[in-house]
Amino acid sequence: MKTYVYIDAFNVYFGALRGTPYRWLDLQALCAILLPKHQVDRIKYFTALVNARPNDPDQPTRQQTYLRALRTLPNVEIFYGHFLTHVVRMAFAAPPSGGPDYVEVIKTEEKGSDVNLATQLLRDAYQNRFECAVVVSGDSDLLAPIKVVIEEMRKPVGVVNPQKNPCRVLQKRATFYKHIRQSALAKSPFPAMLKDSAGTFRKPSVW
Repeated sequence: MKTYVYIDAFNVYFGALRGTPYRWLDLQALCAILLPKHQVDRIKYFTALVNARPNDPDQPTRQQTYLRALRTLPNVEIFYGHFLTHVVRMAFAAPPSGGPDYVEVIKTEEKGSDVNLATQLLRDAYQNRFECAVVVSGDSDLLAPIKVVIEEMRKPVGVVNPQKNPCRVLQKRATFYKHIRQSALAKSPFPAMLKDSAGTFRKPSVW
């Protein structure tokens, strides 16, 4: 079955990869393990470029190295959203005695990836590019486009949830539903050394 896979990168990172040794992840290898009966024709990866932080100035370099690794896979496409940073006023959960009830904080939000994913899913379905779609995310905001593809286009859409807790609304509506297992991640690393048209490069030493 010709299958397109749509990966919500930050949902996967924060749900299954952060703090693990599995971040050097070969998406093609992972999909082969998770979807053994599918012909994975295209993997669409939705992310945003991170900025350097005072406590982690090398974060953008590591991300660029990983994106370079993904570009060695012929069936992977990368789509970019963006980050929006602004100051917001928020209430203390436990206000200090005699202190203010509110504090101003800098809030950074990733924007665009869910919309980009939904747009690509719907466009590919309407253009009849796949026989089955798989959405790798636990974000309930993706319920509406998944329902449209299943109910109006009559195409199956599976959900692979990287989060530890199930997403009940996606689980209820998806054609099939599963979680990413740590054992699957452990079997899906890129080689430490890779080569592309610009030369050889390797996995970041600290990640």
